Amino acid sequence: MSQDFKFCDARAREAAIEAERTTLANVRDRALRSEKTWRQLAEKAKKVESDRAKSVAERKERQALESAQSEQREEAFSYQPNRP
Repeated sequence: MSQDFKFCDARAREAAIEAERTTLANVRDRALRSEKTWRQLAEKAKKVESDRAKSVAERKERQALESAQSEQREEAFSYQPNRP
């Protein structure tokens, strides 16, 4: 199951609040470990989203270039000079 940045960041914030509010050391430690893990997951999710957006942009650029090249080839192939 893939989690997006907003979800992971929200869980990290909740864990940080829990760690701040608790008076029990073991609960605080658990919440801090949880926050650290959720922060790592949030950063990974952010990188995946960024990489995906970059990939989509590159794919669109490549497709536009290939389309333009294809049109140029078709025009060059269909060109028939006037022959006497």
